[in-house]
Amino acid sequence: MHGDLKILTGTSNPALAKAICDHLGCQLTPALCETFSDGEIRIEIGDNVRGDDVFVVQATCSPVNYNLMQLCLMLDALKRASAGRVTAVVPYYGYARQDRKVSPRAPISAKLVADFLTTAGTDRVVTVDLHAGQIQGFFNVPVDNLYAQPVILEYLRPYAGDIVIVSPDAGGVERARSFAKKLNAGLAIIDKRRDRPNQASAMHVIGDVKDKIAIVVDDMIDTAGTMCAAGEVLLKNGAKEVMACATHPVLSGPAIERLCNSTFSQVIVTDTVPLGDKLAACSKLKVLSVAGLLAKAIHNIHTESSVSVLFV
Repeated sequence: MHGDLKILTGTSNPALAKAICDHLGCQLTPALCETFSDGEIRIEIGDNVRGDDVFVVQATCSPVNYNLMQLCLMLDALKRASAGRVTAVVPYYGYARQDRKVSPRAPISAKLVADFLTTAGTDRVVTVDLHAGQIQGFFNVPVDNLYAQPVILEYLRPYAGDIVIVSPDAGGVERARSFAKKLNAGLAIIDKRRDRPNQASAMHVIGDVKDKIAIVVDDMIDTAGTMCAAGEVLLKNGAKEVMACATHPVLSGPAIERLCNSTFSQVIVTDTVPLGDKLAACSKLKVLSVAGLLAKAIHNIHTESSVSVLFV
């Protein structure tokens, strides 16, 4: 085992870090995260971490570049402070959608972010519902890609028997099938055509949703265009109620307005990304916490126990 367990957080999601500490029965290690007048980030660890097992909780959500740079500087500060092991706990991994070249002369940004974190000094990465599982291979350090599915399934179980799980596109079929299997529910797929980034037009439904509660399952909701289009198509195809659930509530641009005006009765998300004022602006949002899941992963890593038991 490494030294004492220490939990630190940047400014992206301190509420989640505090909830993780509550589950683990420990206190957050103080860390100064300030910005100079010209925009440079200043980091200073407020306690001795020499030889300790340190976990830095920092989602790379909006503002993405600021939070990513803050995380890298914290990792560097900890390595220079002789921490025994440093683990980056990144509940939401920014740039994950840019995981391959989709056009000539384009970067593979998810790989570059992996290089940033590794170079900054992380010995391990813990994240939740990567947009593409193969991003784990971009790292040369261990990566634990946890799934928020158990947290969401617990909330959905009372609806079992009267629901159909819907994938909003062909790429999410595996995720939707996993939900459907565990809830003993039917499966449907939306045939979607994307014209350009952040814009999509849903076409028709493959599968039977008539007189069912249709639950659209995705890994994230960004501008909510895909989700809302899917909800409208499902109602037109006879669903008696539509719900949406996603792990990461990115909710950028017109997302909140779209969800408020959507056909969804509920939009179920987790706290990997802090919602702030957005939660009060949309009464349809239901937030579930992944703090317990991340706390178990941190405990098992610290005690050198199996993390794979969390995937069962």
